[in-house]
Amino acid sequence: MTSTITLAEALAARTVVLDGGMSNQLESAGHDLSDELWSARLLAEQPEAVTEAHLAYFRAGADVAITASYQATFEGFAKRGIGRERAAELMALSVESAREAARRAGVSRPLWVAASAGPYGAMLADGSEYRGRYGLSVDALERFHRPRLEVLAAAGPDVLALETVPDADEAAALLRAVRGLGVPAWLTYSVAGDRTRAGQPLEEAFALAAEADEVIAVGVNCCAPQDVDGAAATAARVTGKPVVVYPNSGETWDAGARAWTGRSTFTVGQVKGWQQAGARLIGGCCRVGPDGVAGIAGALEAV
Repeated sequence: MTSTITLAEALAARTVVLDGGMSNQLESAGHDLSDELWSARLLAEQPEAVTEAHLAYFRAGADVAITASYQATFEGFAKRGIGRERAAELMALSVESAREAARRAGVSRPLWVAASAGPYGAMLADGSEYRGRYGLSVDALERFHRPRLEVLAAAGPDVLALETVPDADEAAALLRAVRGLGVPAWLTYSVAGDRTRAGQPLEEAFALAAEADEVIAVGVNCCAPQDVDGAAATAARVTGKPVVVYPNSGETWDAGARAWTGRSTFTVGQVKGWQQAGARLIGGCCRVGPDGVAGIAGALEAV
């Protein structure tokens, strides 16, 4: 069911379960995502597949679905000949697809929808979302993000997921871009050790969100599982806000080959430690599927 309490209220009371990776769930269902639009392509071509992916996560125990709009941008759609009006419709559809999955889930617990806004580098589709430092000013990045955030906010999600942010400069732009939209947000960095992917100390990066009223949670995503504990503790200490964590499987993305390499290091045994470090919103990112989310939900119930 859709929720009668806000996500912020839920986070004040308990730990909430996030979903897992959209792309791996779609691929496991047989969909080809070897495309610059990634999962956003299916919003135009097979939106029912997106709804089914969300539904799999809700049934696995997720309380929050992250929409398939990570790579959905006006610029990215334009490269495929999709105009601004249709692009806006597809962004809004990403929210509605998650809402439809919540309606179909048939569960009694509250469910929420987080509208994903990936970093500028995701639109470039060249792996630069794992590096940052695009050579753009904060003002330019704000101008890029604001229009699509306006569209996503108007579609009525419970929260905006400002996610996989590699660079504190881009975080500053995103925090400016969400002002006045009337929808709360969470901010998560992609990190390596105790620094952003662009190399800034996490203490400084998290501090940007400490005084942002719109931000209801701060943390990390699409990082190695072993980087979560330290980052979660730093986020909690610096911001005083609930912490959100959803690492990937521990494998590494090869942008040239458009494939994951290495081995998985994600285990549900890590979940309790993340919670103890301050995490109140816990899930998985790339290569963490419904089984992993079910494990997270089970681990949190056992705590």
